[in-house]
Formats: sequence, C-alpha cells, structure tokens
Amino acid sequence: MDDLYRQMIVERYKNPLHRGELNQIDFEFEDENPFCGDHLRVMVDVDENNIITDAKFDGSGCAISTASADILMEYIVGKPLDEVKTMEKEELLELIGIEFGPVRLKCALLSLKVLKGAVYGLEEGSGHEEG
Repeated sequence: MDDLYRQMIVERYKNPLHRGELNQIDFEFEDENPFCGDHLRVMVDVDENNIITDAKFDGSGCAISTASADILMEYIVGKPLDEVKTMEKEELLELIGIEFGPVRLKCALLSLKVLKGAVYGLEEGSGHEEG
C-alpha cells in the first residue's frame, strides 16, 4: 500500500492540480521550512457563507511538501472556514497516507502551517483578518 501512496506523491509533485494563482483572494499567507528551504504560499477564496470556494498554492519545495499542499488544497475546497481553522495535522497525514520521519514530517505539514496562517490572518502574511 505504501508504494501506491508514494506513487501518488510523485504524481502530485510532477503534476499538481492546485498550483497557481487565484483571481479572487480572501486569505493569503506564505512561509518556509527553514530546515530544508521549502517555501510555500497559500491563497484561499471564500463565499459569503465562509465556505472555501477555491484554494491554490505556489512556491518551491520537495516532492512531499508540494504533494501535501496539492492534496490539502483539494481537500479544503467546499469546506467551511471554521472547519479548516480547526484541522489537525493528523487529518492531513491521513490524507497523504504514509508515515514520515521527523525531518520529512515538517515538509508534509508545511502546507497546513501556511494554510492556518492564511485563514487566521497572521500579520506577517499578506492575508487580511476575517470579516
């Protein structure tokens, strides 16, 4: 089973479905993993009911951080903003489907860290406070 998930990570790295720019951005944040240099930017669009209507990422990183970001962006579209705010790392790791050592775990979780920075409107990012 691990081989299937590893193939999925390679495929998502080579052909991410959710990499790019959004025309409408309600929340945005970027950050990096200082241990390996992965850099990620997340953009989120929400509707008037605070449901995520679109999400994209951009940046540079290893196969795990890129695949994780792509999987996470796909997963959050259609979800309420409040649900995404409370998402735990275990949920993302379950979506990815394989276990990681401590160093690679930071790569896998970078997208969730950046997403949370966006939806919580952290000041360092260019995202704005929830209105």
